[in-house]
Order: sequence, then C-alpha cells, then structure tokens
Amino acid sequence: MQVELLNDQGQAASNVDVPDTVFGRDYNESLIHQLVVAYKANARQGTRAQKDRQMVKHSTKKPFKQKGTGNARAGMTSSPLWRGGGRIFPNSPDENFTQKLNKKMYRAGMASILSQLVREGRLAVVDSMKVDSPKTKALAAKFKAMNLQHVLVIAEEVDENLYLASRNLPNVLVVEPRYADPVSLVHFKKVIVTKAAVDQLKEMFA
Repeated sequence: MQVELLNDQGQAASNVDVPDTVFGRDYNESLIHQLVVAYKANARQGTRAQKDRQMVKHSTKKPFKQKGTGNARAGMTSSPLWRGGGRIFPNSPDENFTQKLNKKMYRAGMASILSQLVREGRLAVVDSMKVDSPKTKALAAKFKAMNLQHVLVIAEEVDENLYLASRNLPNVLVVEPRYADPVSLVHFKKVIVTKAAVDQLKEMFA
C-alpha cells in the first residue's frame, strides 16, 4: 500500500510504501469505539466521593411530630429522601473505572484507526521532523509552510529541541510511536508520520 510523501511545502512529492497489515485493514467501528472508551475510562482517577446518611451534617432531632401534620413520617433530616440528605449508594473515592482490553484487540484497533486515516486522506508521511534549535517560532513557521494547523506528529524520536519547540504550539502534539493513543489519532485533523516511525508502527501493530 502507498501513502503520500509530503515535502517541506506540504505538497505530495511522491508516494511511499507502507505495510498493509497496519495501514490497509478494514474499518471496524465497534472495535474502535471500544478502544477509545476503554482508553478514556482507564485515564479516570476515580477521586469523586459522596456522603451517605451517616456522614452528612445533620441533627438527630425528629423534624416534626409523627402524626397530625399530613406529612410522611420522618425520623431525621439525613434521610436520602430529603434534600441535603445522604446518598443511598454513594460513590467511593477508590472507585475503579478500569476496562480490560486484550493486546490483540488493541493492536487491531490501532491498525484500523490508522487505515481509516489513510482512506480519509488525513495521514501522510514525511522524511523526518527535526529542528535545529528549541525555538517555537521556527517550528510554527515550518508547519505554516506545510499548511498544517491541527496536527499530530508521530516521530521516531522526540529530542529535546523538538519537544521544547512544540510544547507551546496550540493544536499540535508531537509523540513517539509508543505514546500514540487512539483518542489523539481520532481527534487531530491531520496525522504526520516520519519514515522511521512507520517501521516502528509496523513492529507494534502488525
């Protein structure tokens, strides 16, 4: 399978061969959905907490007499039926939202996302992505020349210059292949992969 090889002006200079096992798979919507949901769920910290009727601040005094008021019987204001009362099944701060996903499913899902990006024309290859100095202005000018505004760059190695130059650019993320995640691949409008990173992606997801 072939993918566009972009030059410094963002134009398709030629095509480059990429493995069909990673960039030519069928689109599996249900698997991609499961992969994205599991990734976002595993990122949750589970720090939220709610109080039950024992933990809320309240008085143990009976709010009104048992009979004669026309109201339902009430013993104390901490009842879950009352506003300001405790929750019946409160969320605990150590709640676990982790979803298990098999390695085989993860590899197939990532390959399916990359393949769909190729079909939609949202993925392209470049020779390399390096900068001589950690200057954001230089990297921004390079992306502007290539007509890239909302881009994910997958480079074989993110050195200090490239990291420092890219970290302050809005809508730009530069990562190594091992840090590429399904949410970022789906989110960014354009994905740029270096030639050397293609081989690493083949080892990871083929």
